[in-house]
Amino acid sequence: MKLILDAPANHKRSHGTTRTLLASMVLAMPIIPLPIFEQDADPSRRDAMTDAEIYANLKPPTSMVVKFGAMRQVGEFPYTGDAKPGCGSRLVVRTSRGVEIGEMLTTTCANGSCSKSISRSEMLKFIENSGGRDYPFTQEGEVLRIANSDDMTRWNVIQSAAQDRRNHAREIVNKYKLDVKVVEVEVILGGETVTMFWMGPEVNPNQPPPPAPDLSGVLRDLQQHYGERVFDRQVGARDEARLTADYEKCGQHCCCKNFLKVLKPVSMKSAKIQKATMDPLKISGRCGRLMCCLRYEDKTYEELSKRLPKKNSRVMTTDGPGTVVDGKILVQLVLVRMDSDNKEVAYPFEELLPDKPPPPPNAPPPNQRH
Repeated sequence: MKLILDAPANHKRSHGTTRTLLASMVLAMPIIPLPIFEQDADPSRRDAMTDAEIYANLKPPTSMVVKFGAMRQVGEFPYTGDAKPGCGSRLVVRTSRGVEIGEMLTTTCANGSCSKSISRSEMLKFIENSGGRDYPFTQEGEVLRIANSDDMTRWNVIQSAAQDRRNHAREIVNKYKLDVKVVEVEVILGGETVTMFWMGPEVNPNQPPPPAPDLSGVLRDLQQHYGERVFDRQVGARDEARLTADYEKCGQHCCCKNFLKVLKPVSMKSAKIQKATMDPLKISGRCGRLMCCLRYEDKTYEELSKRLPKKNSRVMTTDGPGTVVDGKILVQLVLVRMDSDNKEVAYPFEELLPDKPPPPPNAPPPNQRH
């Protein structure tokens, strides 16, 4: 700066030269370390470790819970590598079907590098509560490695050809004139197996079921095309949504595609108890069936519903006796028509009195009732 101030008044200096001088002066300035920063950098003066230090102290996991396959199966596989992956990492796993791409969900060992690591007993309890034997869980496999760029490039090529595989399978089905809908044709990373997911025709409950379609010719042609073993698997409407759907009306991923593994039937009673709209378009999911989320709060609604007095029953309130007109299950409110002025008043369930109410004003005496 002193050079610029001492320059003659008539001396012209370009802006570029000034910026160069200023930059060189800044670079030449000495860096004076502050004591507080030096203390923070010394591990002996800190009561907490940095993220890098925490990660360095972690040991590689010895077992991982992995999600894999088009049907989002879940498996617990051993791992003997040196890497320390986290939740959501892409893995290359070997299953009973061959070499596949999987996604790490968590670890089940105490030295896992995932902050959301769980114990094996917790995992088994979750499986038992989520469907038990029907839960698609396996331990037949192993984690080979963390997926590298070559693995992901190959996997992206396989995924990009999904539509061509479906169209090719549909052409073969049409050639054999079968009443079959091809939903998906899955090819795994190693190419050892190919699986064709298909749906049969709608079954009329008032008529005997149609005979199973003969897919031997279709499987033979597909096996000649891919050069590997081809399996077929029949799926229903809910599994079709799991394979092909994306988002639901709520804006979230379809439950069946995201986390719901066991698709139990949903009855209209659940919608009636929750007082949901009876419009099929509003309570049906991407599969055309009642939305699975109606089951989530079914038990809670049922328990809360048992607490409320039934419609047209007699209750005693702080303002006198009355007749129940309606009830709100979640907020536990009871709509009562009062005997005194025939007005309808909402009372919390907790404020109803345990006293036995008298009969309605217009009710006949007990000895004259039929």
